[in-house]
Amino acid sequence: MENIITAQNVKRAFPSGDGLFYALKGVDLEIQKGALTLLRGRSGSGKTTLMNILGALDLPTEGEVLFEGKDICKLNENQRSLLRRQKIGFVFQSVALIPIMSAYENVEFALRLAKYPGDRRARAEECLKMVGLGARMNHMPQELSGGEQQRVAIARAIAHKPSVVFADEPTAELDTTTGLQVVRIFKDLCAQEQLTFVMTTHDTGLMEIGDRVYELEDGAFIHG
Repeated sequence: MENIITAQNVKRAFPSGDGLFYALKGVDLEIQKGALTLLRGRSGSGKTTLMNILGALDLPTEGEVLFEGKDICKLNENQRSLLRRQKIGFVFQSVALIPIMSAYENVEFALRLAKYPGDRRARAEECLKMVGLGARMNHMPQELSGGEQQRVAIARAIAHKPSVVFADEPTAELDTTTGLQVVRIFKDLCAQEQLTFVMTTHDTGLMEIGDRVYELEDGAFIHG
């Protein structure tokens, strides 16, 4: 299986007092195309910092990140913004749905922002059906359960057909059963849409579901 993202010797330092604090201390990893990769670690381990760099939201202090063979660290801010809009989807712990828009409108609006060239209505409906919300697409966020809101966020993230979807602690606010359902949706979408998912978590119960698991502690991998 080919790699869609390769990171080499990625370090990220932040000013701290009179010196620097290294949130990442020389990370190497490979993200395989069409797979679900889990980044596991406790709060403060560096997993979200790493995800932000892999997703072109932040730049490393040192190292390189190849996204489909291109070093994204050498792109300017406009180029990275275009990459995020066209090639990357994001699912966050707080689903951040627009409360005055229905589930369908939230997904369709994301397609408009991404300048999706196809039939936005058909694609929005297709994605909501993929995550099991075909019958709930006209409901407002406050009429949906936490798990259903997260599924809308997933539909929104995949709608523009990105190469990679990054999910930062998407199950943290959900009960165990609902969290497992969300991760199984990721697995199904890897198979059905040939999507690649990278997900951060601290939940040990999800480890067996991932195709590959990297475990971070104090900015470095314990194993992976």
